[in-house]
Amino acid sequence: MSDKAVITCSLNGVLTDPKQHHVPVTPEQMAREARAAYDAGAAIVHIHLRDQRPDKGHLPSWDVAVSREIQQAIREACPGVIINHTSGTSGPHYEGPLACIRETRPEIAACNAGSLNYLKVKSDNNWAWPPMMFDNSVEKIQDFLAAMRDAGTIPEFECFDVGIVRCVGMYVQTGMYDGPLEYNFVMGVASGMPADPELLPILLKLKRPEAHWQVTAIGRSEIWPLHQACADLGGHLRTGLEDTFYLANGEKVTSNGQLIEEIAGCARRAGREIASPAEARKIFGVLN
Repeated sequence: MSDKAVITCSLNGVLTDPKQHHVPVTPEQMAREARAAYDAGAAIVHIHLRDQRPDKGHLPSWDVAVSREIQQAIREACPGVIINHTSGTSGPHYEGPLACIRETRPEIAACNAGSLNYLKVKSDNNWAWPPMMFDNSVEKIQDFLAAMRDAGTIPEFECFDVGIVRCVGMYVQTGMYDGPLEYNFVMGVASGMPADPELLPILLKLKRPEAHWQVTAIGRSEIWPLHQACADLGGHLRTGLEDTFYLANGEKVTSNGQLIEEIAGCARRAGREIASPAEARKIFGVLN
């Protein structure tokens, strides 16, 4: 168990419409929300890039210049903070995320560790969106790992299902990856692992024993018992407007800072201290 809990704030996500929710889009907004999370205890911020054109902020972007501007604004607002850059994209064309990693060299980047039928059904029994495959073949994962190695970036292996957790061990076993190891158990996607605390002991048996781990819990107020179980079992913690808009009492939030305050409480109830950015760098082996 890690005595210090490292908190990651997922600032905005990939498609949430800023006209409907308080997600940051511009570098200034990203820096302001990062600072609110940083002041509440976040040592890491996970960023997605959005189209910077007026009225297009609900659309994703892989513009390297936007990535640089956002990272610079966040670093100026939050001294020592660790950047965790998104890389997730479906389809055969992923030059954009590879370029962002190679050219901006974030300390950490998400590495989606396996494929998933990304599905959701509405209450009227119709698809919430057209069924899609979030494809992450071994060849694609190898390309991302190579880019991260060249950039000095540590991959955070995102695992949406139990079998994907097991795959990460195979990547290590076959020599695809041999650096500091971090798992992110993504729980709450309708077609992936449910946000069920009873799953955590199974996942911990399946991960490699030397690896750090955290949970991304997607949902509403029902995710908070999972966050508490994660803290109790020694995991690191993550929340933010990408993952939820609700506190444990069901209150809807307007800022990432509110969510980080809540999840810091989970760590303290588990008898753990919150890691500073400098301490998080030592825990995860961040060198740059």
